[in-house]
Amino acid sequence: MIARAVDIRRPSLLQRMARQDSTVRRLDGLMLVAVAGLCVIGTLLVWSSTRTWAPGSTGLVKKHLLNEAVGAVMSGLVAMIDHRAMRAYAPLVYLMSLVGLGLVLTPLGATINGSHSWILLGGGFAVQPSEFAKVGLLLIVAMLLAQPAEGTDRPRMIDVTLALVAAGITIGLVMLQPDLGTAMVLAVIMAAGLIISGVRKRLIALLMLVAGLGVFAVFYFQMLEPYQVARFTAFVDPSVDPRGVGYNSTQSLIAIGSGQLLGKGLLGGGQTTGRFVPEQHTDFIFTVAGEEFGFLGSVTVVMLLGIVLLRGLKIARECEDRFGTLVAGTIVCWFAFQTFINVGMTIGIMPITGLPLPFVSYGGTATFANLVAVGLLQAIKVRRRPFA
Repeated sequence: MIARAVDIRRPSLLQRMARQDSTVRRLDGLMLVAVAGLCVIGTLLVWSSTRTWAPGSTGLVKKHLLNEAVGAVMSGLVAMIDHRAMRAYAPLVYLMSLVGLGLVLTPLGATINGSHSWILLGGGFAVQPSEFAKVGLLLIVAMLLAQPAEGTDRPRMIDVTLALVAAGITIGLVMLQPDLGTAMVLAVIMAAGLIISGVRKRLIALLMLVAGLGVFAVFYFQMLEPYQVARFTAFVDPSVDPRGVGYNSTQSLIAIGSGQLLGKGLLGGGQTTGRFVPEQHTDFIFTVAGEEFGFLGSVTVVMLLGIVLLRGLKIARECEDRFGTLVAGTIVCWFAFQTFINVGMTIGIMPITGLPLPFVSYGGTATFANLVAVGLLQAIKVRRRPFA
């Protein structure tokens, strides 16, 4: 009798990916589709807002596409790491972020748009370490607050104190640049970590009181830069100087309002083509969406961002370990706050702070940090072990 040959060939890559227990099948596909949609829309808006002045008409668009490609690779690499093993790397990531913030304050640092926040790399590329500081801070805060005190579900006071010190150092270095917008995001990350970890309400109230006194001291002792004071002045009354401090706000409202319901079409915005809105490809990119895609297009952008936030909340809620829940929850709060501030300042309900719109605005380091955060969310989702 002739034995039948047994096919022991290893399954192909596509076959392994199609398995029910494969990593690809466990990814949050809806979040990835929403992020991809935002990146595509952002690329179109960057093209529209820079085509009349960028080198070769598509110079910044090519850089933006390169940044998104590199960020996607970084996101994929992070998603492959077990998020629970990241606790061991959290101190190293945090220290590296502090080194980057420190280098900015040396002669290597450069000033762009009034903020000494950049390190020039040559060839038209630059790094903004404060964006990576968001990732470093949320990891160290999650690591410190993930271990509850014995017999409770709250973190130990020593860990809370260390987290506050870590946040204070990071925020202090960012304020030396000064970058008020990023400092606000870092403060939100710290606050979100404390609330999600379950610290006592009276401690939260005490910290809110201290924060309020700090804000009062900043204004009372005039610790803000003149351009930052001007931004708050323009927010309170944009008409006080429509050609000066109120110019950005006024032109932003004109651009968004002129789009009406359906917009003027891609490349058809007069405010965008005429460059009436400063920094329209970065901080004010939502005005391009409002003018060229109209109210419906603007709502689409907000809805896609909302999908990312809701899927992130689902990941945080279903995660079975405190570290993963803290990481996912703080990322959601980071994205939500930055989205609210960016959209709010373009429609006149928030002061101008210089925060980009996640996944849409032009920017290298910000794009990397945002996509790395998505990779962290996917890493938590992939390794979730739901209870039967």
